[in-house]
Amino acid sequence: MALFDFIKDAGKNLVDDVKQATLKEEDLTKELTLHGLEIDNLKLAVNDGKVIVSGKSRSQELKEKTILCLGNINGVAQIDDRISVDEALPQSGFYTVKSGDTLSGIAKEQYGDASKYPKIFEANKPMLKDPNKIYPGQVLRIPKV
Repeated sequence: MALFDFIKDAGKNLVDDVKQATLKEEDLTKELTLHGLEIDNLKLAVNDGKVIVSGKSRSQELKEKTILCLGNINGVAQIDDRISVDEALPQSGFYTVKSGDTLSGIAKEQYGDASKYPKIFEANKPMLKDPNKIYPGQVLRIPKV
């Protein structure tokens, strides 16, 4: 299991005033359900920007997407991953988007080939709906080639 850091002030707003409100486990669960990310025996605990997530995942990909979905929520600074995986595959890398980044630029940097950007886009669905809509501070999944 591992700790993953995210930019607390970046990401999707689940509450109107992040500074005044606290994220609730049920809000995070709804966000996972919205994206079709289902972890068996899911348990979430939120404490001051840190989310502890546990349960059982049927794949490494589902586990990584769950971590990214939760971490790319405004107000989340860290994910404490305690999810076990049925199918152990090599872990993907993560990349934090910087100002001016594009998926093709990230693909060029990570794979040496800008035309491989669809691989990154597909690896981040359903959270990404458009390859041109990424934002600084967003953390993306970079699968192995």
